[in-house]
Amino acid sequence: MSAGPNSPDRAFPLERTRNIGIAAHIDAGKTTLTERILFYTGMIHRIGEVHDGQATTDWMEQERERGITITSAAVTAEWVQLKEQGLVKSFEGEKQRINIIDTPGHVDFTAEVERSLRVLDGAVVVFCGVAGVQPQSETVWRQAVKYEVPRIVFVNKMDRVGADFGAVVDDVREKLKANAQPVLIPIGSEEDLKGQIDVINGKAVLYSDSDLIGSVYEVAELDADQKAIADAARESLLEALVDADEEIGLKFLDEEEISPADIKAALRRATIANKIVPVVGGSAFKNKGVQYLLDAVVDYLPSPLDIQAAEGTEIDDESVVVEAPADDNAKFCALAFKLWSDKYVGKLVFIRVYAGSVSKGDQVWNSRTGRKERVGRLIQIQSNDHKDIETCYAGDIAAIVGPKNVRTGDTLHAEKFDIMLEPPAFPDPVISMAVEPKTTADSDKLVGALKALSEEDPTFVVSTDEETGQTIIAGMGELHLEIIQSRMELEYAVKTNAGKPQIAYRETVTSGASGEYKLVKQTGGKGQYAHVIVKISANARGAGFTFNNRIVSGEIPKEFFTACESGIREALGNGVIMGYPVVDVHVDLVGGSSHDVDSNEQAFKIASILAMRDAFQNAGSVLLEPVMKVNVDLPDECQGDIIGDLNRRRGRIAEVGSRNGLSEIRAEVPLAEMFGYATDMRSLSKGRASFSMEPLQFEEVPAAIVTRLTEQYV
Repeated sequence: MSAGPNSPDRAFPLERTRNIGIAAHIDAGKTTLTERILFYTGMIHRIGEVHDGQATTDWMEQERERGITITSAAVTAEWVQLKEQGLVKSFEGEKQRINIIDTPGHVDFTAEVERSLRVLDGAVVVFCGVAGVQPQSETVWRQAVKYEVPRIVFVNKMDRVGADFGAVVDDVREKLKANAQPVLIPIGSEEDLKGQIDVINGKAVLYSDSDLIGSVYEVAELDADQKAIADAARESLLEALVDADEEIGLKFLDEEEISPADIKAALRRATIANKIVPVVGGSAFKNKGVQYLLDAVVDYLPSPLDIQAAEGTEIDDESVVVEAPADDNAKFCALAFKLWSDKYVGKLVFIRVYAGSVSKGDQVWNSRTGRKERVGRLIQIQSNDHKDIETCYAGDIAAIVGPKNVRTGDTLHAEKFDIMLEPPAFPDPVISMAVEPKTTADSDKLVGALKALSEEDPTFVVSTDEETGQTIIAGMGELHLEIIQSRMELEYAVKTNAGKPQIAYRETVTSGASGEYKLVKQTGGKGQYAHVIVKISANARGAGFTFNNRIVSGEIPKEFFTACESGIREALGNGVIMGYPVVDVHVDLVGGSSHDVDSNEQAFKIASILAMRDAFQNAGSVLLEPVMKVNVDLPDECQGDIIGDLNRRRGRIAEVGSRNGLSEIRAEVPLAEMFGYATDMRSLSKGRASFSMEPLQFEEVPAAIVTRLTEQYV
């Protein structure tokens, strides 16, 4: 008989553990919701507000100054599901552990969302009851789809003027193609928001506006209007479940009675299978609906046992699939998904344990380096507070102190457990600028600060300009680099001067061409000889670099193949127009020749680089620029001015919508034209408009602009 997946020493069994993320567009209310969850679960005893800079998970100085989330924060809460009625603090039952990661909503910090969703079992995606599905909401949703993360939707801010629950549900269905089914529908809206209709149980949940901050609620019978809404929603939910779940479908066909427990069980299975998305409405800020949302998290989102076992590959053979089952008794396997430098503790490595357990003092192996790492301390993270723990079990999220050579995405595993998990994927930077220290004293500290920050953030890249010797930092946007500079000053005491932000252009080719170079150097002794012929062609946009070695007749000896490929890859780092990296190119190594004495690896690498430059000159190289998806929310009367301004910025208007006197403009605009846009937009709208943008794709730069840029470059 199996011993089961749970160690007798763990505080919460796997089936009562939930790992969830709170994700959404900026300003949808993620951090406010997280704060209420911590309050109602008893983890904090006073609610802190984002606008006061007091939110638990917004602990960085920059977050409190700006009122936005910059880095994902991990917290752990304990929850017991609600009784039918009464005071929340008096309930009974088994406690559930909910590990929560509050993620940023600003696109500049999308890497935080990406790596969080990679290790989470479920997510609560928050939408504003007025704005509905916004651009960053779509990005978050796509990230969750990529990692097959089951979701619950929370329609927040139902207390705001213009809030419309039904319109947001329709938005989710149409724009995200999700099978969204309301299970807790708001009673009233705006200032009349009173509670929720519990669709499955057919009850009304009415919250008190007492001094107990939403802790008192009453479960009552539905009135006639509420019952009509509940019946329609229940019928829609049942239809969706019959299509999605075989077990309840058979009961329906056999005309058996379907109880609320049957519906909940079927909805849980359908949610975990990503066939249905339950929708809950409420207002975190007004303390209405959070407790029942927590119930929905426990009822419908998976425990680590409910999802497929984590899969990796053998370290030296990617074709062999290896499983890491959610079992405390299995061999240890975890993914390092985030690094953070703590001024008191040192380097923290956040891990999600998929299998087995790890204890303080253990030795673990890093699949990337093949080396052992010692676990000095184990810490349960509560935002920026730390609690030492002895052991971390399967399904848990914690931080390790001690590992020296661990990067984001590394797999940590037990000895003789041959497994490498898929790391999270991160986008390339789109903007860069030069930085220099203000003083000689700052110069000594700058290198260390940049190294630490680039280790923490995979989308922050540091390089050196070979011609000028300048230090170049690159990131996802102006705000991203501004925050980096601020952190260098506050956390590392390094003051810097920064140049004007520069666009991360790329180059590519438009046609096929051949390139050839013969390196012949004779200096009296042993010389250098290498002859390389390449053919290049254009790949589809976004396909990246592909390579094929077509040498079959021995023109180039096999021992020089690696040097040729290395030279070809190095040549992609500098295009022929303005020296930007070359992307979306296919290269064939087709011919060449060698010398018995004078040929060597270095000679073939140099010849390959110069053959590639010859090919670029012949292949019609073009310059590419990042184009952004821009979303502007504004009053209807400002629409004409804003559209005119976007057109002047070489923007293409993709969509214009209007709801409740507010317009939403979606456009595609080159990043080069978006500098200073926030100021101009505020001026045109008298401060009443807001905007967001995210990278969309690279497109060819118009010839006139290329001419101007190359003149500046020269």
